[in-house]
Amino acid sequence: MRQVVLDTETTGLEPSQGHRIIEIGCVELVDRKLTGRHYHQYINPEREVEAGAIEVHGITNEYLADKPLFEQIVQDFVAFIDGAELVIHNAPFDVGFIDHEFKLLQSKSPGKVADYCSVVDSLVMARQKHPGQRNSLDALCSRYEVDNSARDLHGALLDAEILADVYLFMTGGQTNLLLAGEDSQEGGAADTSIRRVAAGRPALKIITADSEELAAHEVRLQEIDKASDGNNRWR
Repeated sequence: MRQVVLDTETTGLEPSQGHRIIEIGCVELVDRKLTGRHYHQYINPEREVEAGAIEVHGITNEYLADKPLFEQIVQDFVAFIDGAELVIHNAPFDVGFIDHEFKLLQSKSPGKVADYCSVVDSLVMARQKHPGQRNSLDALCSRYEVDNSARDLHGALLDAEILADVYLFMTGGQTNLLLAGEDSQEGGAADTSIRRVAAGRPALKIITADSEELAAHEVRLQEIDKASDGNNRWR
């Protein structure tokens, strides 16, 4: 499964008020492993960046003056996300801005994000998993002990990298296997820190379900559909 963890920075909060995207950052996951592939681009928004936005991300109008326009980078961007499942924290914000940029291209518009990708909102996922708690990216970093010490200001690529780690923890993490004779941590807790696979290391064997197992799984899902009046979260 290919996933792309995505973040944007913008000139302000509302595309309906003429605000535009100024930075896109994406990192790629394949079968829940960071591949090292990424997409990163600064964009000239053809308008001023609000002072409040600059305080958040630190990207100035002067810095963006010589950057390409969105119409000049859209083809490469769409090629990178095409066919992937997008993972975004507060997805309506970023998707709304991307769709707005697509729309501004008018006759050259590639359509909408939904034409190319499915979307997972990690903020919705976090609120379901941790109801009544703070679920900003910084709060989740603290909860899952993800290092965000380099995050003095927001940056799209850095935030996408951090969100990838947080997402892996929220959805199961990557647990280290202790060899026979090794001592576990105090209290027997497993080490769930994320380990990136070193280059050149042989890939682990992947065992997929056979047709009989898939059929049994589908029967079980139908039973859950019926018992839950259609509220089957495993769909």
